[in-house]
Amino acid sequence: MRALAWLVRAFIFFALFAFALNNQQAVAVRWFFGFEWHAPMVIVVLAAFAAGCTIGVLAMVPSWWRQRRVAKLAAPPPMQPSAPSTLVPSAFGAEAAVPPREGL
Repeated sequence: MRALAWLVRAFIFFALFAFALNNQQAVAVRWFFGFEWHAPMVIVVLAAFAAGCTIGVLAMVPSWWRQRRVAKLAAPPPMQPSAPSTLVPSAFGAEAAVPPREGL
């Protein structure tokens, strides 16, 4: 299974590497007010992908915080320390510590 995962990763890496090699021509990205940025196409695509991922993660942060707050409020209180375990004789002649069984 690990070999299959590494093969998939290698395929994705080489596919992206081939994409980068095939898209080295310069492109112009025209911004507002006549500003123009010249870069290889692969850099422009990578920058657009990174910007999209960043915006997506930042858009999710408020809901993550809200869910964490709700989960903290709904979490059960921490367990109280239980009574010390009792010693029970075992078949081998020594005593074994057995924790108490709560809730049964």
